[in-house]
Amino acid sequence: MLVISSREFRQNQRVYFEKADNGEQIIVQRGKNKSYALTPIKEEDTYFNSEMINRIKQSVLEFENGEVTRISTKEELKDLLGL
Repeated sequence: MLVISSREFRQNQRVYFEKADNGEQIIVQRGKNKSYALTPIKEEDTYFNSEMINRIKQSVLEFENGEVTRISTKEELKDLLGL
């Protein structure tokens, strides 16, 4: 683990981003009581996590099996939503 100051990080961002990309843990200290971890974000972190992907897959299966509720009027939509 590498601990650096915010000034050092600002001056050498590229170096520290590359280190983080290569798996090194980088901690940036800002003042005495504030610290931040520099962590690359993976594709699964950005939009969907595994739980959400599983829920989508389950929904697709339900649709393919005809397990759907068809809504054609405003009243049916209100009933479905409990309004």
